[in-house]
Amino acid sequence: MSNLSGAAEPSSAGGVQSVDRAVSVLEILAERGEAGVSEVAAEIDVHKSTAFRLLGALEARGLVEQAGERGKYRLGFGIVRLAGAVTDRIDVTQQSRPVCERLAEELGETVNIAVLEETYAINLYQVRGPGAVAAHNWVGQLTPLHATSSGKVLLAQLTAKRRAELLAAAGLKKLTSHTITSKARLEKNLAEVRERGYSTTHEEFEIGLNAMAAPIHARGGEVVAAVSASGPGYRFTDERMRELAPLLVKGAEEISHRLGYLG
Repeated sequence: MSNLSGAAEPSSAGGVQSVDRAVSVLEILAERGEAGVSEVAAEIDVHKSTAFRLLGALEARGLVEQAGERGKYRLGFGIVRLAGAVTDRIDVTQQSRPVCERLAEELGETVNIAVLEETYAINLYQVRGPGAVAAHNWVGQLTPLHATSSGKVLLAQLTAKRRAELLAAAGLKKLTSHTITSKARLEKNLAEVRERGYSTTHEEFEIGLNAMAAPIHARGGEVVAAVSASGPGYRFTDERMRELAPLLVKGAEEISHRLGYLG
């Protein structure tokens, strides 16, 4: 198989170098708008023939295109295809910010936005409430679906088949003495989540930490994310969560409406 550097069978280091150079080319074109082979070669410090091969490989994938007949290159529409894969997540984060900031104030606890990432829930955005006692940053952290409030919300909206596949791949690892490790018990818990419109966890992921989450819907009605609130168990008790749940659900609905959901 050929590669961006033009070598038939690159070493691991050579392959990584080619990828690094290709990304550099894309960054140059993003910054300048257009650039010729000579400009690209000078910028990444390679021979013109190498720059030409890099541009050719990127052009073949639609990531760059020639700007007319002037020997210049610019970013191609293949970039849009790649960007489209994360557009929904960017939209969720952007549309969630003002609502999350308000919720953090109203609830007094840390608020997070999470989405499904393979067999995990990954946190995209976080706002710490005035009562937050820890400075832990959950953004970018992969958390287990079965033991977190966001994970339960995301699991609950999947088909039974898809849910079974994810749980089989991830397993029901026991993280604390309170973690649900029985599939039957978890399914019953998820049915309750669907019925009441939000989930709760009580020290299931981390001792001393309780949380609740509500679903965020996209324009078509599918659940694309979860908004959660978490706090210390001694303060964020089950009774307190039940009391504050309507605020969280209302916030999730507001984010959904901002994403175009009319339900």
